[in-house]
Amino acid sequence: MVIFKQIQAVLLSFTVTMMVIPAYAAPWEGPAQIGSEQRALEPTSGTPSANELQQLVAPIALYPDGLVAQVLAGSTYPTQIVVADRWMQEHKNLQGQELAKAVDQQIWDPSIKGLTEFPDVLDNMNKNLSWTSALGDAYVNDPKGVMSAIQVLRNDAQQAGNLNSTPQQNVSTEGQTIVIEPANPEVVYVPSYSPEVYGVPVAAYPGYTGWGAVAAGAISFGAGMAVGAAFGGYGWGWHGWGANWHGGNVTFNRNTFVSNTNAFANRNLTNVNRNMANVNRDFSNVNRSNIDRGAAANRGAEANRANAGNFDRNLNKPGGGEMNRSDAANRGFGSADRSTMGRSSGAFSGFSGGGAARADSFRGASSFGGAGRGGGGGGFRGGGRR
Repeated sequence: MVIFKQIQAVLLSFTVTMMVIPAYAAPWEGPAQIGSEQRALEPTSGTPSANELQQLVAPIALYPDGLVAQVLAGSTYPTQIVVADRWMQEHKNLQGQELAKAVDQQIWDPSIKGLTEFPDVLDNMNKNLSWTSALGDAYVNDPKGVMSAIQVLRNDAQQAGNLNSTPQQNVSTEGQTIVIEPANPEVVYVPSYSPEVYGVPVAAYPGYTGWGAVAAGAISFGAGMAVGAAFGGYGWGWHGWGANWHGGNVTFNRNTFVSNTNAFANRNLTNVNRNMANVNRDFSNVNRSNIDRGAAANRGAEANRANAGNFDRNLNKPGGGEMNRSDAANRGFGSADRSTMGRSSGAFSGFSGGGAARADSFRGASSFGGAGRGGGGGGFRGGGRR
């Protein structure tokens, strides 16, 4: 019973912790309301379909892996996107080391600080805040699905002949995974393209205005961004970000990136709470089964005491000594044939039952110590290409 109470205490502590952490551990998200953009912070109500995920990631699917990681991580902090973009607009006079030092002093998430290396990308996320928020919500609740959708679109673009290595970027394949990296590790080019680059119909996210004005199926590049000179000395810079395609998540400084955002409801926590409820029910069933065994043991003990009284009375009768020796043999304490155990009759028949009851009681007590403790992105377009 003590062990069971300890288990209940641990489960209760874990549940309370899971409920409290999102409210207190989340980094600063900026003002609660920022003009009309506030409506973009409302989380979506359902889980996006495969096509909807592709629609969300289409504008960034052909970005270099590190930039994809920064955008996905940063999208989980939509309010900070707004604040950071406005801060950048107000500090256009800062460049290089001065800009990096000033950004480092801000209390934004590292992903937001990293996006200041790519002001055009940051500005586009601010201008399309509804899309940014939907992307962040999708990543918080289904990171593997989001990462898989990107790979599906990269494969589409490659099959259409539109995704190839260029002087600006290297495109390589690792098994079924398509990797995009800068041709020069110190210079990053942000690609510009339209939905036609994928060779298959991909609807634009409602209201999204960030598609490049380029020829259908073409990928163009603007000026490269030097990512090592000014920002290289800060942990939040370009070189700290990566895409873990096989694990289905974003990495930051070689560890899985964990967003502490409070902008979106984490639907996975609801499933955790449901599982906790199931665990509690399982422990309740275990407890009831052990109570039943304990009751059986108590009934056996009652029988034992009753038979013990009969045994004492029989000792005073003629021949009682022989009867005592016979009973001792039946219980296994004498040299008599053990095949007679449990066959005695009359007042002594209760001893074999009492012994079994004690064994059951021992097994019932043991069960408390040995009680057991009581979990991908899916395919897209039905598992095949359209």
